[in-house]
Formats: sequence, C-alpha cells, structure tokens
Amino acid sequence: MFKDRTDAGLRLARRLEKYRGRGVLVLAIPRGGAQVGYPVARHLRADFSLLVSRKLPFPEEPEAGFGAVAEDGSLYLVPNARLWLDEDEIERIKEEQVLEILRRVKVLRGGRPLPPISGKTVILVDDGLAVGSTMKAAVLLCRGQKAARIVVAAPVAGGEAARELESMADEVVVLETPQNFRAVAQVYEEWRDLSDEEVIRIMKEWDSRKKKKGAG
Repeated sequence: MFKDRTDAGLRLARRLEKYRGRGVLVLAIPRGGAQVGYPVARHLRADFSLLVSRKLPFPEEPEAGFGAVAEDGSLYLVPNARLWLDEDEIERIKEEQVLEILRRVKVLRGGRPLPPISGKTVILVDDGLAVGSTMKAAVLLCRGQKAARIVVAAPVAGGEAARELESMADEVVVLETPQNFRAVAQVYEEWRDLSDEEVIRIMKEWDSRKKKKGAG
C-alpha cells in the first residue's frame, strides 16, 4: 500500500535511480499523474512537464473506455473498438476529448508547448495503469516525436496493461501488479481525484524551484 500519490512518487523515484542526473524528461499525465511525477522529477533532477492524454469513453458507460487520444492527436484504440462503434461515433467522442485536452493544456500547462522530446529519454508517469489506454496514447506521441528512449513508470498496473506497454515502450517500471487487480485506488490508503487547482499548484511550485535553482 502507498500512503498517497506523493509517497508512491518517492518510491517510484528510487526505482528509477539509474536515470538521476542524466538529463531525462519526466512527463506526467494529469491530473493524478502530476502528484506522482513531481517527486520523481525532483529526485532525478530532471526536466518536468505535463503530457495531456484522455480516455475515449463509451457513450453508455463513461467509466469504461475504448481507447485514448493524446494532445498531438495520437490515437490508441483497443482491439475490436471499430466492431463496437462506427467511425462517426469514434470521431465524435474523440473530438469531445480533444476539446478537454485543449482546455487542460491551457489551464494546467499555461498554454505552453511540450518540452522538446526528440532525442531525449522520456519517463512517462501516471498514478496507475488499469487498462493503460491514456499511457499508450502518450507513448505513441513520444514515439512520433522521436524520443530516444521511452520509459513508462507507474506505482501500480494491471498485469495485462503492463505486458502490453512492454511491447510499446523501451522500459516499463511498475512497483505493484496485484493479482486481484480491480482498480488503481486499491493500493492507496488515501485516494481522491485531484482538482485543476491542485495540479496548477504543483506546477507553480515546480516553476518556483526551477527559478530559484537558476538564480542560484
């Protein structure tokens, strides 16, 4: 069990020790991933930002998804998605999520572009991977932008999601893969959704630390 996302991030950072001081880029998937990614980036002395990726929810069952889209339009669809939904419906749902992505980029990242990815080792962080669709879309984005190495990092994942990501990324670092995995929340003592305001605070704190370090 992890106490909370910060505790999970600190433990994850220790597992990523080999990347410390090597100029890596940590990209967290908001909202929850921001609270895990922040201590990872601090420990690794890495660059840090947010990469926005959104699940594509089924119309009648929004908690379940059939894929995800990342902020550059990189699209991941689960196998058989096109057997369940026609192209028009997929496109409509995708466009709805693209609007939310644009909002999150503006609000959570201040409208700034992603840091340069080409030629970098990128560590993608989330607070957990159930199906892993949003992470898979993020991997596709980084692959499309010519990252030198893509590392997927999360405190917990379902076994199938972890295996599928191993075939997409260069490395997958997961601390827990529970045998009876039901939901990401099951490994956290404290679990709640983060607000936009909390993510903004995290990013402001990061910017403040970065400025102080630059001034020093």
